[in-house]
Amino acid sequence: MNNDKAVALKYDKEFNRSPKIVASAKGELATRIIQKAKEYNVPIFSNPELASSLIDLDLDKEVPPRLFQAVADVFVWLMKNESKA
Repeated sequence: MNNDKAVALKYDKEFNRSPKIVASAKGELATRIIQKAKEYNVPIFSNPELASSLIDLDLDKEVPPRLFQAVADVFVWLMKNESKA
């Protein structure tokens, strides 16, 4: 059994107060999303607990306030990694 989970977030500060969930998947589809992200050098942040908290939320909805800090940590990590690239 494949326990992979994948959640894609998007943040546009001009239009949203917080990031939105733009894709999510479990199992084989999550594995394929992760593989495709690697192919295109999309940064991948691994936090299984956060993924579990986000995976069942509605697509195209903003992240709920209770998860702001955890998601902010992802974006801080992303900004640091992009500046190194």
